Amino acid sequence: MGLKKTGEGGVALRQIEDRSYPRDLPGLLAQLADADAGLRRWAARDLSPYPQAAAAVCARLSVETDASVQAVLFSTAAQLGGPVVVQAMVALLRSEDPMLRNGAIEVLAGLPDDVAPHIDGLLRDEDGDVRIFTVNLLAELRHPRVPQWLNRVLQTEQQVNVVGAALDVLAEVGGSDSLAALRAVQQRFAADAYIGFSAGLAIARIESA
Repeated sequence: MGLKKTGEGGVALRQIEDRSYPRDLPGLLAQLADADAGLRRWAARDLSPYPQAAAAVCARLSVETDASVQAVLFSTAAQLGGPVVVQAMVALLRSEDPMLRNGAIEVLAGLPDDVAPHIDGLLRDEDGDVRIFTVNLLAELRHPRVPQWLNRVLQTEQQVNVVGAALDVLAEVGGSDSLAALRAVQQRFAADAYIGFSAGLAIARIESA
C-alpha cells in the first residue's frame, strides 16, 4: 500500500488503497469474496457493466454481512436487471431478513416489465407473507396492470391482512374500475370493521377524484 501527499507544500501523507485484483470480470468476482468490506464494496460497484455477473452479485446478497456492501450489491443488481436478477429478488421475498426483503422490493419495483410475468403467481403463493410483500411491491410498481392485480386480490384473497394491504394501496392508486371490487369486498368481509372502513375510504377517495 502506497503513500500520497495531501498537498504540494505539506508533508502529511495518507495511505492509498492498492487494488491487488485484476480489474476484469474474474478479478472482480474474486474480490467480491475478499475479507475486506471496502474491497467487496468496490467490486460490487465495478461489476455493474457485466451482465454475466448478475448471478454472482445476487448470490452474494444472502451471505454479505456489511450493510454498505449489501446496498451497493442491490444497486448493481438493479442496474443489471434481467431474468436472473428478477428470479433472485423474487426468491428474497421469502427471506427472514427485512433488509433483504425491502431491498428486493426496491429492485423489483424498478423493473416493472421484467417482474410483471411473476405477479400473478406471487399473489397466489401459499405463503401469506409473500402475498403481502407482493402487494407492498405493487404499491411501488409503475405498471398499468397494478389496479387489475389489486382488484383480483380483493376478489379472491381469503386472508384479511392481505386484503387490508391491498385496500391501503388501492386507496392511493385505484380508479373507477376498482369500485365494484371494493364494494364486493365490503360485503365479503362485512363482519370486519377494518376492511369495511378501508374499503369505504378507498371508495370515497375514488368517487371524489
